[in-house]
Amino acid sequence: MMGQLEKGVPMRLASLLACALALLGAASSLSSAYAQAYPAQAIRVIVPWPAGGLVDIAARQLGNRMQTALGQPVVIENRAGAGGNLGADLVAKSAANGYTLVFTTSALTINIALQPKLPFNFSRDFEPLALVATSPNVLVVGPAIMPGSVKELIETARARPGRLTYASAGVGSPAHLTGELFKSTQKLFVVHVPYTGAPAALNDQLAGRVDFQFANAAVALPQIRAGRVKALAVTSGKRFDALPNVPTMTEAGVPDFDVDQWLGLLAPRGLPRPVAERLVAEVHKVLAMDDFRAALAQSGMAAAAPGSITAFDKMLQDDVVRWTAVVKAQGIKPD
Repeated sequence: MMGQLEKGVPMRLASLLACALALLGAASSLSSAYAQAYPAQAIRVIVPWPAGGLVDIAARQLGNRMQTALGQPVVIENRAGAGGNLGADLVAKSAANGYTLVFTTSALTINIALQPKLPFNFSRDFEPLALVATSPNVLVVGPAIMPGSVKELIETARARPGRLTYASAGVGSPAHLTGELFKSTQKLFVVHVPYTGAPAALNDQLAGRVDFQFANAAVALPQIRAGRVKALAVTSGKRFDALPNVPTMTEAGVPDFDVDQWLGLLAPRGLPRPVAERLVAEVHKVLAMDDFRAALAQSGMAAAAPGSITAFDKMLQDDVVRWTAVVKAQGIKPD
């Protein structure tokens, strides 16, 4: 009797293994067939920011070009609110079928670092697809204080602790966190003045009410070109094409200060790999288009170099870790 049981167990295990492999093969075939038929309807891209802004412009430039190759409309839907969290949460809870995506920015990783009790979880709920563009912040000084370099600004701040002020688009904004990173790495005592948006922050700087800020390039470029504010450095790893004579923060003497704002496309977690790869391939084709690159540059952005899904995922994970450390070190609390 025991011998029969001993012989039967391996046979049953072999049978179960064969069934499992058959199911995996069937699932793979279904996934491949689904990818070949994709897309069969319009693709909805949620932009969690208002129409007409930097993110919206980039999303529409991308969507207009992708829909030609995909053969289906790419519909941009603005779902602004809660600093980008409203639209992100909508996508996090959507079906992972490739028909609801989100086009968002580094505000996503900052929000995750700043607000640990968000209704969504980055690793559990999102499938990063492709980095599409970057937009550096520019360290600008206004008429109230006009140092000629980043080094002079640092020296002035150290000589006048607590006297200099820096503006941002609000608590938890990329400009705020970049300013706090600057304070932390350079051990400065400067006062943060939050505003309700980037234009308001820049207007008060032009009026001389605040001393400096890390303004988004798209917002600051017109004022820099008009000579109303002075650009001391860009926060990107390399010089920004629209400001070729402005050094990077590293060149200006602040090492390891590569804090571009990123703009990219993400999906709900669980998107079939063939669908993800199809979408990424189409994004990469758009990134190579001269007219797309020119359109982004006109709005203060730079088209990203094509990269893998894995690389983009790691970049976002690293971003969460970096901003979590800044938030903790500086004791930043959301409004």
